Amino acid sequence: MTLTARTVLRLVYIAVASAALLFLPAWSLHFWQGWIYLVVIVGAWVIFSLWLLRADPQLMERRLQTQEIEPAQKLFQKVGAAIFYPAMLLPGFDFRFGWTRGWLAPVPVWLVLVGQAAALAGSCIIFWTMAKNSFAGQTIQVEAGQRLISDGPYAVVRHPFYAGLMMWVLGTPFALGSYVAVPLFALLVPLIVYRLVNEEKMLVCELAGYVEYCGRTRFRLVPGVW
Repeated sequence: MTLTARTVLRLVYIAVASAALLFLPAWSLHFWQGWIYLVVIVGAWVIFSLWLLRADPQLMERRLQTQEIEPAQKLFQKVGAAIFYPAMLLPGFDFRFGWTRGWLAPVPVWLVLVGQAAALAGSCIIFWTMAKNSFAGQTIQVEAGQRLISDGPYAVVRHPFYAGLMMWVLGTPFALGSYVAVPLFALLVPLIVYRLVNEEKMLVCELAGYVEYCGRTRFRLVPGVW
């Protein structure tokens, strides 16, 4: 199967799966927060992926490879999936049964929009990172010919992909109008840190110039913090 066909199939799967995760538990098409999220956030990923297919097909090929080699990263995938999918289902159930509204207070529209903006901003940081680094694949490995990238988002933090992912994760429950989903999404944060630390150990050992880069770019994830 061609790369284009595999990419289109993956994007169709992402769109359908995202709609199912949002609207099946809500059991309503009036879940307006879900509609904004589906159109803006998922739509942005689809548009960027189609652009990437044309601009950098080698990276698109890497993004389609999901089988990790390292045991530590395999563990990340399993635990991450066990948290992520229930977390994405929870806002829909929350909308349907009114847990946030009944137990706490409705998430105000302004906070929903802030959450949508944070998720979109995080996605844009991820897109910028991938546009700058053709080796930003789905799996953790150092490939033959891979070179160190130290400009663009990599001049700000050493792991801009994970910084964007963190913004997307933390913005999503508010974007979907669910306070009760916040703790579940928050569980993804230590997993991201775990993956980052494990990846950095490998980069220090295998990627030429990475130790010197760490000396120049002090912060891993959050500028001025860590």
